[in-house]
Amino acid sequence: MFTEAHLAAGPANHQPLSPLDFLDRACEVHGARTAVIWGEARWSYLDFARIVARMAAWLEAQGVGRGDVVSVMLGNRPEMLAAHYAVPMLGAVLNTINTRLDTDTVGYILGHVGARVMICEAATNTVAEPAADAQEVPLHRLADTPQADEGVNLFHGAARTPDWRGRVADEWQALCLNYTSGTTGRPKGVVYHHRGAYLNALGNVMALGLDTDSVYLWTLPMFHCNGWCHTWAVTAAGGVHVCLDHVEPGAIVAAIGAHGVTHMACAPVVLYMLLDHPEPPPEGARVRVATGGAAPTASLIARLDQMGVDLVHLYGLTESFGPATLNDPGPDAPAEPDEKAALLARQGMRHVTASRSDVVDASGAPVAWDGATQGEIVLRGNTVMAGYYRDPEATATAFEGGAFHTGDVAVRHADGQIEIRDRKKDVIISGGENISSLEVESVLHAHPAVLLAAVVAAPDPKWGETPWAFIELREGQSAEAAELDAFCRDHLAGFKRPRHFVFGALPRTATGKIQKFRLRARAADLAGGRA
Repeated sequence: MFTEAHLAAGPANHQPLSPLDFLDRACEVHGARTAVIWGEARWSYLDFARIVARMAAWLEAQGVGRGDVVSVMLGNRPEMLAAHYAVPMLGAVLNTINTRLDTDTVGYILGHVGARVMICEAATNTVAEPAADAQEVPLHRLADTPQADEGVNLFHGAARTPDWRGRVADEWQALCLNYTSGTTGRPKGVVYHHRGAYLNALGNVMALGLDTDSVYLWTLPMFHCNGWCHTWAVTAAGGVHVCLDHVEPGAIVAAIGAHGVTHMACAPVVLYMLLDHPEPPPEGARVRVATGGAAPTASLIARLDQMGVDLVHLYGLTESFGPATLNDPGPDAPAEPDEKAALLARQGMRHVTASRSDVVDASGAPVAWDGATQGEIVLRGNTVMAGYYRDPEATATAFEGGAFHTGDVAVRHADGQIEIRDRKKDVIISGGENISSLEVESVLHAHPAVLLAAVVAAPDPKWGETPWAFIELREGQSAEAAELDAFCRDHLAGFKRPRHFVFGALPRTATGKIQKFRLRARAADLAGGRA
């Protein structure tokens, strides 16, 4: 009989999986190749590793060590990419903060994580500074350019790479702490481990066909699920990171032409921006674009194909390290735009490292693969979060029955592909960003003239969905849409503000609950009339 008595993991045959190893290998194999482009500046992989080493040394000088949280509120610039390596090299935890959030929410996140330090830039300083001051977190602002004297400049000086392997002794060790969009109130902190980030990054390499010839344009925010783990995936492939400060169609088109961009990822709204731009990408360019958050329409697909864009539809959550399933029709996709759109509307099937993705009924049993029976999407595997930080109850609820419950209602087609049909929670996905209707309603309810407010999603040709507010005013009170918009502007991030306000009595059930399904239907009718 076979026995394992003398077989055991040891230094020779077991090393903790960590995405930090991707940079080590890239320096060994592709050291002289271009790694990062930012404006007119270029850095090889060895040069980029020196930026990472300087950041790690600088953080260590600020007292950052194993288990400390480093909060970063930056756009897609080289130091943001470097933070994905420098922070975990110290055994510390990276907390990337959405640059679109308001001061109150940023302050909450800083307090909840217990940030040791915070890093910002000129574009985020006005929000970061009061938030950091309120939580008594030391704030450091980066230099505006590699040549600037003011601010923390990590592009010059001596560089000594720390021995990270001694500080990452367990692949289950926390790597990042990402906060959700707060769809049920305050945002929840999602803990990523080194193992999951390593595996999901490799899954993305295979799913998107990344290799040494890949040139990846950073149109997806690196703060969002760590750029869907592409911060590590592109490095693992030995490709080129093209950093872009602002998602602006002219800059995207220019980058495609100047650098031969082969891949990018973004919300559908960015694709509409490109279509509306008067200057198309260079003739002959083909860019593979991963998108999610809203199904692409037939018109969008047809126009993008003419522009040289090949779409891949992804599905995932913050809790799944970004992409968990992928729909890539490839060369076998139907030529007719309507048929191709119907196929691309599906969220697809799990990619190679994402383990299990199922659609189950209330008892936890898989639904029939008939494209009609609805159930909830549940995920299992190594690319699911460790849990919610400092929230064991929410973690237990999310993992009930041995699977992560996404809250998304879907069907499964005969070929195994998943297609979302609805959402359990009243989450509005606008331009790829999740908006909590409850959060917006709570702000509106604070206005003295508002008796009741109900916020629902309305279809939008550009953003996929936008929030609309239905308002019932207090008796004897008056308010105009402009007044409520100004009120929301003072209390909400810009992308969360309702796009339209509709006044009148709200429909209720016999028990007094607002009938949101009727409001959604009305919003859809009104939105259609505005189109």
